Amino acid sequence: MARPRVVIVGAGFAGYHAARSLLRHARGRADIVLLNPTDYFLYLPLLPEVATGILEPPHASVSLPATLRGVRLVLGEAIAVDVDRRRVSYVNPDGGHGQLDYDRLVLAAGSVNRLLPIPGVAEHAHGFRGLPEAMYLRDHMTRQLELASAAADPEERRARSTFVVVGAGYTGVEVCAHGQLYTEIMAARSPQIGELMPRWMLLDLAPRVLPELDERLSVTADRVLRERGVDVRTGTSVQEATPTGVKLSDGEFVGTHSLIWCVGVRPDPFVDSLGLETRQGRVVVDEFLTVPGHPEIYACGDAAAVPDLTRPGEITPMTAQHAQRQGKVVARNVAASYGQGNRRAYKHRDLGFVVDLGDSTAAANPFGIPLAGLPAKAVTRAYHLLAMPTNRTRIVVDWALDAVLHRQIVQVGLVHAVSVPLDTATPELPARRG
Repeated sequence: MARPRVVIVGAGFAGYHAARSLLRHARGRADIVLLNPTDYFLYLPLLPEVATGILEPPHASVSLPATLRGVRLVLGEAIAVDVDRRRVSYVNPDGGHGQLDYDRLVLAAGSVNRLLPIPGVAEHAHGFRGLPEAMYLRDHMTRQLELASAAADPEERRARSTFVVVGAGYTGVEVCAHGQLYTEIMAARSPQIGELMPRWMLLDLAPRVLPELDERLSVTADRVLRERGVDVRTGTSVQEATPTGVKLSDGEFVGTHSLIWCVGVRPDPFVDSLGLETRQGRVVVDEFLTVPGHPEIYACGDAAAVPDLTRPGEITPMTAQHAQRQGKVVARNVAASYGQGNRRAYKHRDLGFVVDLGDSTAAANPFGIPLAGLPAKAVTRAYHLLAMPTNRTRIVVDWALDAVLHRQIVQVGLVHAVSVPLDTATPELPARRG
């Protein structure tokens, strides 16, 4: 009897852990194929430290071939699924097309930047979802301050030294916190730049920062940012973006060349092409992560509307914590579908969250216990080390070096603005130039 072929689409938190767990559950009785645009799993929570020169870019990524021995990696982006023929069509990084037949399909396509119909945002803002965007932001911050220091016009100097982050959720707060420290370090080393006093703004329509998290985390983050001089404005957003600045919802115009878009994520547009039932743009599944009417198809992570058994009638939030654990449950249930063990319903309560605010500061609530300052920083870094499948020693060395050596501040120039458009379904890959 031929071994069943399991095709996993996407190697984010859900897809990577589905493949890794399935290797253990399958025990060699299934062919596992992982379809992903890159050959690495990106640990997104460490991206702010990549963008500000604390971590080397490869250290926030996990090699798929090295850590998933026994899984066949196919480089490509899924573009269609024929559910009747059980076939996935994809395009590889060089533009070639291919197909993969499957007996079981796991949809873990993840998410992309969430756009809003605001004039000029798609043209002038940049998101923060992949390594190219993080590397671009580091160069961009450095370049803007260097250009500002050489500019003769006071208005241009102010605009180039002003950085606007839209979205005060988890990503926006961390990007703003780390970015402010990075520009502060840069200004301290150069008297000419130091005179500019880099300005950071954090905007969100919500009544507080980190609106989706425990209010105690919000209070800590808000206090730390304001103490550092960040202009935190809640109940405020961008009404229009231009090449030289942004018009805010309160009517004020702020001159800037740096609009960083962190308003959240939406399911990968690939989900819309599947012809499967969706909820809030995510594939509908049951508590076993199976698509109703298609017992051979599973979905997990940001692409799946997973019923939240701890909150009847709701679906689980789009977080890395849920995605990782759903991937593990999917692996167990896929293996059970061909006789390896028993399937399990997905049920998980949040264990708490950690928010890295840079320097020696963080906010955390492990198991509901609110922490701030150094204790929170220790918990935050310990959590990330435990969650990383590999590279732990490299990450610790990077942290140690940052604590004792001057941070390297230089433009690398590998990623250009045209390579990281805001509206892209693959933020993990630099866009091709036309």
